[in-house]
Amino acid sequence: MPTLTRLLLVLLLLGAIGYGAIYALGNLVEPREREIEVRVQKDGFGR
Repeated sequence: MPTLTRLLLVLLLLGAIGYGAIYALGNLVEPREREIEVRVQKDGFGR
């Protein structure tokens, strides 16, 4: 039974670390705004 408890504890710890990383990326990192220019080729456009 101690092995099962240790496994569950490790999985819970890894889940908490993953959740914390996603939370930090979602709330603490601000995206940069920039202009995007996309060229559309005329070949095959509006057949």
